[in-house]
Amino acid sequence: MDPEAGGPQIIKVTPLQQMLASCTGAVLTSLMVTPLDVVKIRLQAQNNPFSKGKCFVYSNGLMDHVCVCEEESNKAWYKKPGCFRGTLDAFLKIIRNEGIKSLWSGLPPTLVMAVPATVIYFTCYDQLTDLLRCKLGENGSYIPIVAGIVARFGAVTVISPLELIRTKMQSKKFSYKELHQFVSKRVSEDGWISLWRGWAPTVLRDVPFSVLLLAFSMYWYNYEVLKKWLCEKSGLYEPTFMISFTSGALSGSFAAVATLPFDVVKTQKQTQLWMYESHKISMPLHMSTWAIMKNIVAKNGFSGLFTGLIPRLIKIAPACAIMISTYEFGKVFFQKQNARKQQYQ
Repeated sequence: MDPEAGGPQIIKVTPLQQMLASCTGAVLTSLMVTPLDVVKIRLQAQNNPFSKGKCFVYSNGLMDHVCVCEEESNKAWYKKPGCFRGTLDAFLKIIRNEGIKSLWSGLPPTLVMAVPATVIYFTCYDQLTDLLRCKLGENGSYIPIVAGIVARFGAVTVISPLELIRTKMQSKKFSYKELHQFVSKRVSEDGWISLWRGWAPTVLRDVPFSVLLLAFSMYWYNYEVLKKWLCEKSGLYEPTFMISFTSGALSGSFAAVATLPFDVVKTQKQTQLWMYESHKISMPLHMSTWAIMKNIVAKNGFSGLFTGLIPRLIKIAPACAIMISTYEFGKVFFQKQNARKQQYQ
């Protein structure tokens, strides 16, 4: 069937069903991608042992988290000795000596933020896309751009205070009472807006990940264009699992390259927060995103803004592919369920 010549009636899925589909995709993505990052961190710790207070980046496939080395002993999962000779050797030795569950070390705490952020993002994107297409027509190429920006703004805004609280809890062993005192003190001294510290660089990283206007196309725009093109080439009206998987991997890779400088800045700003609160540096905490970029370029050259490009692509391409294809598969599943219910009504 010609994709442009109309097609069968599309059965809508409810927001709750979209949330369930995105939640499933988020958990599955984390389970598939986290072992790659755990092995990477273990190899890094072996080559350059983490000292107390040193920061490192932990990724669960959905978002990056700046973590701090809390103790000098080898009790922490990222400091266990392994004598690894490479990535594959590390995988095998971790499974054999520590059990397969060790490949997901440190994952549960990160899901507290990552899963809600992903659910909000994907559900808002689909709801906004449907609303805009209903109001403006089906052929608006800018619809994924607008929906992607607004959805990412919403997700980042909701999650930003949780990220600040999580990083504070990691720096010291806080009780809930102490955590409440910390939040109350922060609000009384700097106002409620202080809970959104780090929001600006996060937005500059995550909003371009959805759409980078200056680069012509980004994640959702590329995804929709690639998905439509592959459907046309295949003579299909609706994308298959492999079409969604391929479109997600390619669009994610494009976005990863374009937004890497902002990701480097965000990581450095979060690391700066750690160092400042540990009284290890005296540099001002409230440095702008552009000031940090200038410092990176002055110190490491323009290439410093693209540090870690290859590992980022290796991580983001499969993560985007798994997330979006699982989400689309979940929506198709619920569409079929809704269609059956309509037949029996």
